[in-house]
Amino acid sequence: MEALELADFERAARDRLPAEIWDFVQGGSGAERTLAANRARFEECRLRPRTLVDVSATDQGLTLLGSRLETPVGIAPMAYHQLFHPEGEVATARAAGRAGALLVAGIFASRTLESIAEAATGPLWLQLYWLRRREVLAALIERAEAAGFRALVLTVDAPRIGRRLRDARNGFAIPAHVRAVNVDRAVMAASHRAGRGSSGLADHAKEQFDPTLTWADLAWLRARTRLPIVLKGILTAEDARLAVEHGVDAVLVSNHGGRQLDGALPSLAALPEVAAAVPPNLPVLLDGGVRTGTDVALAVALGARAVLIGRPVLWGLAVDGERGAARVLDLLKAELDDTLALLGRPRLGDLDPTAVAPGTHR
Repeated sequence: MEALELADFERAARDRLPAEIWDFVQGGSGAERTLAANRARFEECRLRPRTLVDVSATDQGLTLLGSRLETPVGIAPMAYHQLFHPEGEVATARAAGRAGALLVAGIFASRTLESIAEAATGPLWLQLYWLRRREVLAALIERAEAAGFRALVLTVDAPRIGRRLRDARNGFAIPAHVRAVNVDRAVMAASHRAGRGSSGLADHAKEQFDPTLTWADLAWLRARTRLPIVLKGILTAEDARLAVEHGVDAVLVSNHGGRQLDGALPSLAALPEVAAAVPPNLPVLLDGGVRTGTDVALAVALGARAVLIGRPVLWGLAVDGERGAARVLDLLKAELDDTLALLGRPRLGDLDPTAVAPGTHR
């Protein structure tokens, strides 16, 4: 297959994946309003191109938390890549390295942190959920530091799992041959079984996620690591300011890909207020709904230092493993390069809010 856009991978992956796994990756929560709104907000925006600018050379490179990247496109944390390809996160890590992109590995990765790090040639971050058993988190942090991970990403929008109706209707549970190998089997047991009208993921979250997490608990995390801390799931200026007050190193504007609170702000809609609420030197990232290089340019213009993509990488894995995931990243890089040139803003640093037509991003 000669994929020319990410939608080509989406169609091909749907043909290859079992229906329940397709629903698991594609689904959102509730009526999936936020899932749809993430895309709709990008589609509403319009760019303001400048002309007679020398665009013979473009540059989309950047430095993020001390790491040099070839592109502002990274891979968002997602669980269980082996649902989509036998090599799982090892293939994803190789693809990210080929593209000069960031990879954020998930706490529920299906390959070990060490094997992911060994396969990686670019920067790695580790995502965490706040589990009731803090000793599990402490052990993961220690392993991540030893393996060379360069930041921790704490997901803060999931005190419980949103009502993901597709998974509940399918009675979806993680098959026995795929495991979250970095976490003790006893902690993960519920994810492999599902009762009537529920999913293994929801049951596992109720059992293992700590809903008492507050801002005060960040001190515990900070005391246990020298790595930068990124908060994932910030959608308001109020929480962005609190993040700064509590000493985090970056924030990730995210509604969990539309999988948590249905009706929450689209990520792109929340981005400007979050970016305005933090100091200019504190990186703001975004995920949710990014499907083209033009989307990447829009996010950067409105205040993001970089964006993370999720589902498209899993489509690429399902279609052609490492090569498929790498092709997804390469397509976005090529589209972004075209956008920078045609927009008359050849360097990533040239993007600012004046590149977006007023009123189209509200």
